[in-house]
Amino acid sequence: MIAKRILIVDDEQRTREGLKKTLELWSAGRYEILTAEDGNKALEIFNSGKVHLLITDICMPEMNGLRLLKTLRENEKKPVVLILSGYPDFDYAQEAIRLGVVNYLLKPINKQQLIEAVEQALETQKSKERAGYIEKVADKRILQVERNESLTKSPIKEAIQYINDHIDSQITLKEVADMVYLNASYFSVLFKEQTGLTFSEYLTRKRLELAKSLLLSTSLSIQEISRKVGYQTAKYFIKIFKDYEGVTPGNYRNSVDIEESSI
Repeated sequence: MIAKRILIVDDEQRTREGLKKTLELWSAGRYEILTAEDGNKALEIFNSGKVHLLITDICMPEMNGLRLLKTLRENEKKPVVLILSGYPDFDYAQEAIRLGVVNYLLKPINKQQLIEAVEQALETQKSKERAGYIEKVADKRILQVERNESLTKSPIKEAIQYINDHIDSQITLKEVADMVYLNASYFSVLFKEQTGLTFSEYLTRKRLELAKSLLLSTSLSIQEISRKVGYQTAKYFIKIFKDYEGVTPGNYRNSVDIEESSI
């Protein structure tokens, strides 16, 4: 698991090192604590890898804290942010809030205040990671079907539940139709009419949704995952996955940066 990184940006060396020492003692090795003396140095660190929490002073030479935030705004891996300031300033605070800052701390900051603010910010960051994870895994068409309240009293709702409960098995249209006491041909038409997806497409999408979840949240092999989502061979699973996602399961797993601890 990759250690989360906390970056402290402050042009005052004494403050910067003091904050770093406090957080290193608190984190006990759980987090990598980095420092930068200005916004430009901070950007170099961002370019070297993901930063999960940014603690930055507002007033700095070269690039101040707000300019740094504006520069990072388009970064898809933008961090959660705590702002430091030597004096209260309503305009700065308003701008910081607009840029998504989660807390605005006034110097001098005592150790307990800092630690509490960092812990709250990391909880916020974890929630964002989790939301991003769900968004990456979820199939929007499947979500639409499963949230369709008009299916509540329909045999199709029961059929969907059966599919979801037996996703690791070899499921056939006739098997599910028999389970809900419908003729297979009528069931096929009714399923497409009420869900907007064919039975086969729903089954495939559901299997791949689960496969993506397992790829990102476990260390199971591709072979093991293919069996867990109902495919008899990894070769066929890889083909279907690539047809839908545009990449192989292995490449998908390697391309998505989700920390195990945040899932």
